[in-house]
Amino acid sequence: MEPGMTTLELDQIGRKVLEDSGARSAPEFCYQFPGATCISVNEEIAHGIPSARVICGGDLINIDVSAEKDGFFADTGASFAVPPVKPKIDRLCRDGKRALWVGLNQVKAGEPLSKIGSAVGAFAQKNRYTLVANLASHGVGRSLHEEPAELSTWPDPSEKRIMADGLVFTVEPFLSLGATWAEGGDDAWTLYADPKAPTVQYEHTVVATRNGPVILTLPDGRA
Repeated sequence: MEPGMTTLELDQIGRKVLEDSGARSAPEFCYQFPGATCISVNEEIAHGIPSARVICGGDLINIDVSAEKDGFFADTGASFAVPPVKPKIDRLCRDGKRALWVGLNQVKAGEPLSKIGSAVGAFAQKNRYTLVANLASHGVGRSLHEEPAELSTWPDPSEKRIMADGLVFTVEPFLSLGATWAEGGDDAWTLYADPKAPTVQYEHTVVATRNGPVILTLPDGRA
């Protein structure tokens, strides 16, 4: 990824990676999303449509990749800052990764699902960030979105469910410099930060076991 590329060109690279792996785009397959990947730029924070939009220096890009292979689904995503990067954005990206791992480290069979949101919320508050409170994690496995649905990655007193042994789901907090909500725009897909503020998302698919989390979407052992 570099300045001068379009998000459509970036999406075409993602499509080739999926095809070369014998996988197919889950949002395209399941929901007829107009692209192989979701690519969101700056004010867009989720479900951005690949297009002729040109990537520029200083942009904040989120790439969300969901795939299906042999009847099984997985979901992952990450945010990237295009140089030159402002210090506050560099810190936001660093802490977005930390927030994800704070959540992942709460995953263990027999524990309350609410521990994830509580831990991420405490991290965000301590470091003076906000969390987008209407973009939730979700179950994944035989379909892209399945039970348990609407898993909060923010403090949620109403969350009473327990992590069952073998439960497969995503952890994907949206950490922001001020946004607390995602609002729709002119198309049926793209979501925007409200209030407008830089926002990052990092995501893994994880299995809850008695020994803790097993993370399925680590690329070559890296976060």
